[in-house]
Amino acid sequence: MKKKFWFKKIIGFTILAIAITSLLGFIVMSLWNSILVAVLHVSLINFWQALGILILSKILFGGFKGRWGGHRGGGWKHELHEKWHTMTPEEREKIKQEWRSRCRVWGKPDTEQNAGAE
Repeated sequence: MKKKFWFKKIIGFTILAIAITSLLGFIVMSLWNSILVAVLHVSLINFWQALGILILSKILFGGFKGRWGGHRGGGWKHELHEKWHTMTPEEREKIKQEWRSRCRVWGKPDTEQNAGAE
């Protein structure tokens, strides 16, 4: 019974991945052909070229960081957590006060900010 369940999950995930990839390829192809052809006078592309551009952009700009499983949450969060726990209570309070003063201006209306500048 469990083998059928996992088999259905794998088939469902495969179909979903193909559908999402196809949709993204179609979107890239449509945007390229409707915008870049008119603006930059480049040639039209087909669906497979759009998928190639999508993969190339993922490699160049996104990379393959392997976000599945294992290392969740990022290393910077762990480093920040460790740094916070090694601080003295005085250092923590100083950091809190600094961030309060930085974020305080976001809540004020423009009239209060401009009144102090005049």
